[in-house]
Amino acid sequence: MCDYSLHSVSSRPARAGDKLVTTSFPNSITRGFAGIDDPAVAVCLLPGTELAFENDVRWRRPFFGLFQKKQSCGKLARFRQVNLTRANSHHDAVEFPDGKVVLLTDLRSGQLATVLQLPVTTPLGRGDRSMTDHADIIDLEPIRSHLFDHS
Repeated sequence: MCDYSLHSVSSRPARAGDKLVTTSFPNSITRGFAGIDDPAVAVCLLPGTELAFENDVRWRRPFFGLFQKKQSCGKLARFRQVNLTRANSHHDAVEFPDGKVVLLTDLRSGQLATVLQLPVTTPLGRGDRSMTDHADIIDLEPIRSHLFDHS
């Protein structure tokens, strides 16, 4: 999904393995994801999409947070939507393993992320193919080893 304020921006759906960057879009009041090879096109994520950021995620904090010690939420996040009952509010967010939720529009620009896995969107019924035929999944091991390599 793409936030309400990105409806005037060209967009495409995310694909597993996409390399994304957080960015501001022209003629928009929000930030979102774009492909690193096409920064003018918003990449729309489905709720449940899993992301791995290249570095610990940074975001804009409210003014009073200026004096708070920066806490790390890590590099892994899941896309979700919030504030759905408020039409003219930002809905796109990422949730971290510790439960912290940050609006996409609050993420600092220029952060790189990889789409690890898209959610399954087709209900499986009897006679349907295996779940991997319905989900777009990539091999996580190279990414996990890079993220957790502390040498």
